[in-house]
Amino acid sequence: PPPPPHTNIEDHRVTIGYGRKVLLTTSATVHSIEILNGGKLVIADTNRAILLRTKHILIGNKGELHIGSPDCPYKGNLTISLFGSDEEHSYFGRKYIGVGTGGTLEIHGKKKLSWTFLNKTLQPGESNQNNYLFQRSWGSRGIIIHAIDPKTGEVLHDDRFDTYRSKDESRRLAKYVDGVEAGLILAMVVNDEGSNNLEDSAKKSLFRLGSPSDILFLTLNNITFRPQASISIDMLSNSSILELADQPEGWGPGDRVVVASTDYSMHQAEEFTLLPCPTCTSNQVKVQGKAQFTHMGEEVDGVDMRAEVGLLSRNILLRGEMEPGCYGNEACKFFDFDTFGGHLKRGFRAVHISGLELQHMGQQTMGHYPVHFHMNGDVDARGGYDPPTAVSGLSIHHSFSRCVTIHSSNGLLVKDVVGYDTLGHCYFTEDGPEERNTFDHCLGLMVRAGTLLPSDRDSKMCRDITDGAYPGYVANPRQDCSATSTFWIANPNNNLINCAAAGSEETGFWFIFHHVPTGPSEGLYSPGHTEHTPMGQFTNNRAHSNYRAGMILDNGVKTTQANDKDKRPFLSLIGARYGPHQDADPFKPRVPALIHHFVAYKNQDHGAWLRGGDVWLDDCQFADNGIGLTLASGGTFPDDDGSRQQVKNSLFVGESENRGMPLPDNRIWGPGGSDLTGRTLPRGIDFPIRGMQIYDGPINMQNCTFRKYTALDGRHTSAFGFRLNNSWQSCPNNNVTDIIFDHVPITSRVFFGEPGPWFNKMQMDGDKTTIFHDIDGSVSEYPGAFLVKEDNWLLRHPDCIDVPDWKAAICSGHYAQVIYVQTRNPANLNMHIVKDEYPDRPLTLEGALGKKKHYQQFQPVITLAKGYTVHWDQAAPAEVTIWLINFNKNDWINVGLCYPQGTTFTVISDIHNRLTKQTRKTGVFTWTSQRDKIQHSHLARGYYYWEEDTGLLFLKVKAHNDREQFSFCSAKGCERVKITAIIPKGSPPSNCMAQAYPRHSEMPVVDVPMPRKIPNVRPVGKGIKWEGHPTFFSLGGGGASPNFLPPWWLKRVIALFK
Repeated sequence: PPPPPHTNIEDHRVTIGYGRKVLLTTSATVHSIEILNGGKLVIADTNRAILLRTKHILIGNKGELHIGSPDCPYKGNLTISLFGSDEEHSYFGRKYIGVGTGGTLEIHGKKKLSWTFLNKTLQPGESNQNNYLFQRSWGSRGIIIHAIDPKTGEVLHDDRFDTYRSKDESRRLAKYVDGVEAGLILAMVVNDEGSNNLEDSAKKSLFRLGSPSDILFLTLNNITFRPQASISIDMLSNSSILELADQPEGWGPGDRVVVASTDYSMHQAEEFTLLPCPTCTSNQVKVQGKAQFTHMGEEVDGVDMRAEVGLLSRNILLRGEMEPGCYGNEACKFFDFDTFGGHLKRGFRAVHISGLELQHMGQQTMGHYPVHFHMNGDVDARGGYDPPTAVSGLSIHHSFSRCVTIHSSNGLLVKDVVGYDTLGHCYFTEDGPEERNTFDHCLGLMVRAGTLLPSDRDSKMCRDITDGAYPGYVANPRQDCSATSTFWIANPNNNLINCAAAGSEETGFWFIFHHVPTGPSEGLYSPGHTEHTPMGQFTNNRAHSNYRAGMILDNGVKTTQANDKDKRPFLSLIGARYGPHQDADPFKPRVPALIHHFVAYKNQDHGAWLRGGDVWLDDCQFADNGIGLTLASGGTFPDDDGSRQQVKNSLFVGESENRGMPLPDNRIWGPGGSDLTGRTLPRGIDFPIRGMQIYDGPINMQNCTFRKYTALDGRHTSAFGFRLNNSWQSCPNNNVTDIIFDHVPITSRVFFGEPGPWFNKMQMDGDKTTIFHDIDGSVSEYPGAFLVKEDNWLLRHPDCIDVPDWKAAICSGHYAQVIYVQTRNPANLNMHIVKDEYPDRPLTLEGALGKKKHYQQFQPVITLAKGYTVHWDQAAPAEVTIWLINFNKNDWINVGLCYPQGTTFTVISDIHNRLTKQTRKTGVFTWTSQRDKIQHSHLARGYYYWEEDTGLLFLKVKAHNDREQFSFCSAKGCERVKITAIIPKGSPPSNCMAQAYPRHSEMPVVDVPMPRKIPNVRPVGKGIKWEGHPTFFSLGGGGASPNFLPPWWLKRVIALFK
């Protein structure tokens, strides 16, 4: 029982132990409850609401707390309210339910549908509507009447009167109309014919109401249609009807729901309270109030954009009691409200929780979260748990630190959980060793920044919180912090199925890597293990209304403390590379990370940014994102050589019919689409929206559709684009096939960039070397062609076709990704590379690395079997290493490198194994006085020719080993030529172009003929009119086989006749 008035709460410390069993049947307020040594507390399931207030509940060894059971869920209404701010426990802290080692916690509330989708769009301010359909059918001739209650929209009674057949029906109609109660709505439809025996008495009764109209019987092209009419009744009440995709099992009047945003801002999520609705269908609920924002309830342009609807209420509530304002901790610098909620922490014998609502839980202190599995190891059958540990059907809302935290625990099932309005990562895996956990049908939305970790913090927190940083360090928020995510996954071997990340300040799903496990998990795996661990199941997930991205697979966290060499705080964001292999062993075969049916829309920056070896996407949808998808390579060359990324059977939509709505504080609203109508925009009025952003590669795209990408004056929207301000390499093995364009002007298919807003000066190395292979011509209409930047004369030849709208040229040729030139002593120089066929068109590269590095690397894409010269803006480097990247066996180029007079050389060839990090010498280049002799080089012995009057060192660079299809290098390793030079001190810049040309100029030669353009086709009557090359394909007898045309082209032809 509750303590008497004025009783000191300190006197009510409850201990249940030594086999004692207690049944709580009424409300109570106590200081604390401790259950241990065989003690058991059971909450009685009564028809009276129970409120249990306490500072904490501690379930110790062999202690048990039971609220309902899996077979008999708790049916009453129970609230456990945690209060106070003192009495800190050394392990559990304050204001908690703690389950210690050997403790048991079983909570099972009513089974309720946790969340579903809208099945009809909810418009702002939309009134309550009921719709009724009158449909013609034989045997229902005459006048059909519905009498409708204007307050509820309910049909009170209806009837049909066949006034064509009988005057009796006419008299019955008059009597019926005269007897209708005043104030009701009378809806009438004439089906077929009703005037033949309609008497004056009935006409007078009807004319007092108004003049009904006949439904006409329509025919079109001799095809008969069944006419229908509908009536919609608007009720002027402060309520709305939500049409749901599923029957709302367990939902009832008074319950609270949240409807997610379906625009860019997560703050358009709205809460509602359910009202009684006797007239609702099985998939409808009535809610108090009107929507302020549009919430989509339908598929838009082929993309499922239905708003999630989450149930917040449960019949068992665990809550923290809050003070009216923030007090007494560092969080008050950033929040004006109390952030010291309750928390639930486990180190248990058995825990199963279902049907529980958690409100005002979590604290802005480490380790205190609404639901926290802490250092539990294997909690499924592998750990001896039967049944396996699980939490399901939870609602965690208005939380002050995360939703569900899994810390060094494996095999946990988290299912049907709603996480709403929380600080810091919502679904959080902590140290890196967490594996085999499953998030199934979990929803998270309105995820805000918190203070705990650098990755939780926003820009202000990142700058202001200096704990853990080296003295004097100034944070870079966008690099060190700013990663708040709905799902924060620190180990790829976890499963995410049917989950939704419906609004975060930064990212929906973020796969992050700990090079070594951190915190108390230190030592649980070897360095680099998670970077090679295969991904668990990632299927049927969705992300929208996030700022940075719907999904990121990239980056790691800093696993060392700050020091004078690396001043960033512990667990700041750093770079990492993901390359999954069997058994997480890089010496074993690759295992692709499979992403199936991922939907990403209305994310301001990216739908998804995925960096990793062998990341494969299938049946995905991207719409209304600033950038739909970017795939970044699996490793900084030459690490994780041979990986590739691919996208198949996926849909990209640039600007859908989900236009959003203008708001007073909406800073990004402007024209869009082909009709220039107003809409919300992802980043800015002039931001270049892109569907597939090509970065480095290699990537492969197959059977993908791009819809509604239309460039405007001042906005370079395109289906295919390239990473802006890119210093990195581009791969000619990037390739596309079976690409379909729907409502995409040919001018908006591709854009390579031009100087201006967002693109800056287009002077970085990657900006100049972009390329991809159009295998079947579905982009360029030239099968087998390559698309290159229009001013890259290392790749062009005389027959290339300029496409000014794309800032591109369509070319043919044999290309290698890079002659990967590494330089040392000095490293801060620029390189000029010239193709002998175009000596007046040098390509200047600044290097992919910063100028302060101890070495530099240049990564031009080149045409094979050609001659080049290389020059520098300073004295030539003392060490140059040329890596043969994407060279097949016997591929070659001739290269002349500029050096000052008086330079002496040592030139060797070697082969580098990326896995063992070992380098083996394979040959020596010796000087020859005959330039032609360099063509006779072989593996063990090569030749170089030093032309001192021009300052050019000539040699032939040739691959001697076979290369696997997607590898950068040969199967034996990366073949290299290394030049070590002794350069006279005080030498001027090594630019020999004036001496080299026209002496070494060559006539441009087209080695690979340009493919023939695929003919354009348009329907003429019942036939086809060919434009272009009429002999390329014919229908009917004779002529070339249709197989000469790619599948995407045939699909377009078929679509013309639909």
